[in-house]
Amino acid sequence: MVVGEVAVEVDVVIIGGGPGGYSAAIRLGQLGKTVVLIEKDKLGGVCLNRGCIPSKALIHTAEKVDELHSLQDMGVDMSGERPKTDLKVWQEWKESITSKLSKGVHQLCDQHKGITIVKGEANFLSNNRIGVETGGDFEIYKFENAIIATGSRPIVPSFVGNPHPNILDSTSILALEDLPSSLTIVGGGYIGVEIGMALAKLGTVVTIIELSDSILPATAKTLSKEVMMRAKKIGMNIVTSAEVSKLTVSNDEVELNVSTKDGEQKIQSRKVLITVGRKPNTEDLGLNQLGIIVEDSGHIEVDEHCRTRQDNIFAIGDVTAGPALAHKASKEGKIAAEVISGLPSAMDTSLIPYVIFTDPQIAGVGMTEEEAKQKGYQIKKGKFPFSANGLALISKKPAGFAEVIVDADTHVLLGFHVVGSDASNLISEGTLALELGARVEDLALTIHPHPTLTEAWLEAAEAALGHAIHSVNR
Repeated sequence: MVVGEVAVEVDVVIIGGGPGGYSAAIRLGQLGKTVVLIEKDKLGGVCLNRGCIPSKALIHTAEKVDELHSLQDMGVDMSGERPKTDLKVWQEWKESITSKLSKGVHQLCDQHKGITIVKGEANFLSNNRIGVETGGDFEIYKFENAIIATGSRPIVPSFVGNPHPNILDSTSILALEDLPSSLTIVGGGYIGVEIGMALAKLGTVVTIIELSDSILPATAKTLSKEVMMRAKKIGMNIVTSAEVSKLTVSNDEVELNVSTKDGEQKIQSRKVLITVGRKPNTEDLGLNQLGIIVEDSGHIEVDEHCRTRQDNIFAIGDVTAGPALAHKASKEGKIAAEVISGLPSAMDTSLIPYVIFTDPQIAGVGMTEEEAKQKGYQIKKGKFPFSANGLALISKKPAGFAEVIVDADTHVLLGFHVVGSDASNLISEGTLALELGARVEDLALTIHPHPTLTEAWLEAAEAALGHAIHSVNR
């Protein structure tokens, strides 16, 4: 390796080409800055290539297969052979999607002459110089500002031991070409439950082991219990208040020693999926010599402008505290770009919607009932079940409900929460309402088209005001 003598000068260096990194690069390009975007793998990061998009492709496939079972009630004869899923073909379809999206990101970056994409691994040399390993060469860039957007990776617990093809993480399970006959998932958070439900619908015998007393422990139990009921209905085995103490691979089977409130038990399956959380990629960047504070969790401390303790260095996405969500990273990337360019911009972390692509889906934004009460609000709550919604019944997806949380004194909307079909699309109306500071009357007076699932928000708002039409007022 030969270290170059001359550093290439650039306005901004970005480490990481995921949703946050490439969004920052494009916004900086729009604002006339020269940018070097460093990515060691593929543009789009984990989300596009190995996470969000591939997992939702699997979930979509599973939903289509599952929907076939309900067609008989609609007069469609499904008495023939059960449909089979060919994961090799599915992999080709998935790769066509991720490839198209990744190429699209490249094209968007190429439209801005000031953006240069460099494939390699980066390490800070000082607060204005960075070195990049680029396949045998070593390049140095001198920058005015830098953005750290290196994302996160799956946590590997100590009991896992040596790598084995039957021990999977959230990346490797989405690369399988054969459907496992049985799968045990360690970790009942959103990643484990999303993937577990999809594979269960495709025919895998799925067991989930969760340390907390319920799956989706970070979600309100009023919402997660709907998912729990559905999981049991499709044949999943859920073991809660349980901890894995040992993992053994023998004869192509994986055995887990599990401690539960009822004592010790052993669970065997063909494969095991570990989804106990993710860890920020903040090691080996040379941050310690810059005076940048990295917390015990691995997160980088930043202010509302995404700025670290080093004024010219910013951090966004999974390397910062808060929910590890692609849309959060994208927003932070644009904020960092605008702050660097001298524009007034800051992150409002209270209005980040979340979506869980389980069955039924869960989504929320703003305060829950408990959070509002803890902050001293007197609240009103409006709730409407999808079992009373026409389109939900037509779609044979009547599970769940939509709920609004309202300040009883001012009638300002505080939170929107939904569990049910297409919650991922429904939540955006709530996010916009909170962003605009809307009152519950604004929602109740807005005419919603019929028959749609969005009517549930109208009905929930009317319920909060005490004049619901299609549910009993309480």
